[in-house]
Amino acid sequence: MSDTNATYAQVTASMEVLRPSNYFRVPMDDWVDSGVDWLVDNFRPAFQAVKWPVEKVLNGLDGLLQATPFIVFTVLVALLAWRLAGRGVAIFTIISFLVLDAVGVWSETMTTLAMILTAVVFCAVIGIPLGISAAASDRFASGIRPVLDIMQTIPPFVYLVPIVMLFGVGLVPGVIATIIFALPPIVRLTNLGIRQVQGELVEAGYAFGSTPRQVLWEIQIPLALRTIMAGLNQTLMLALSMAVIAALIGAGGLGLTVYTGLGRLDVGQAFLGGLGIVLLAIVLDRITQALGTQGEEKQPGWTFKGILRMLTGQGRESSSEEREGKAASSAAE
Repeated sequence: MSDTNATYAQVTASMEVLRPSNYFRVPMDDWVDSGVDWLVDNFRPAFQAVKWPVEKVLNGLDGLLQATPFIVFTVLVALLAWRLAGRGVAIFTIISFLVLDAVGVWSETMTTLAMILTAVVFCAVIGIPLGISAAASDRFASGIRPVLDIMQTIPPFVYLVPIVMLFGVGLVPGVIATIIFALPPIVRLTNLGIRQVQGELVEAGYAFGSTPRQVLWEIQIPLALRTIMAGLNQTLMLALSMAVIAALIGAGGLGLTVYTGLGRLDVGQAFLGGLGIVLLAIVLDRITQALGTQGEEKQPGWTFKGILRMLTGQGRESSSEEREGKAASSAAE
């Protein structure tokens, strides 16, 4: 037994010789520090310019939501939930908002909602064109995939420090960190949805003389819209999951309530912040999921006009008229 242990120790010692750290050390951390310092010294005005549109959209949404009376906002969201997801979700939305107001976190909820909506808007503006480009070019898709892998797997705490150095602290840097964290799903699922469109339909479009732009907007995007909406739903959920982490760099809202409760060991305050995030996540998830389901049922009508018609109720009327027409045709046959 002792001979076996001695042999194992000798083998282990010989293997240790092969470790690169015995001969040199790569100063990766120093390189990263130097790179971030170089970016701050030379490109800080450019990063502040990137911050400007995010700040304008965030301030506008936050001001609008804070100024909207509680009862008006609750009724509007409940009507939207009833129209898209049904009576049960509408009732749950009303109860959730009443609870959030009763426990005293309504203002924080509106700030969090403004942050999430701002992040989702910029994720859609950036992510959908990237997904369309990835679907059109295998080389571009191969190039962007490692970047998306890094964005999805790297812990958010790692890039909070450079974000603070480049953008400062506050709500806007928190939204920028949220955009980085929540962007990959909408890029991936836009790419996937367009690639899943049947090739015969695309070929038929070209055979009838359509241009690539017409094929994209009239065939590929309407048929891929259900998958794109699933990506938007995932982006929304990831953005909500960043609410607490973003509070570490000065973002407010429900995340700050949770963070303050943790710092003071105030379990009740932390619970209120967590309850607000959970209820808001459930309401937004049910509404966006229903939006994707509506798209599955009415794919040919899923344009901007189609969405407006669906929200105003005309879509259902036209759908019922179509069903009645089909039924009448079947009866005539």
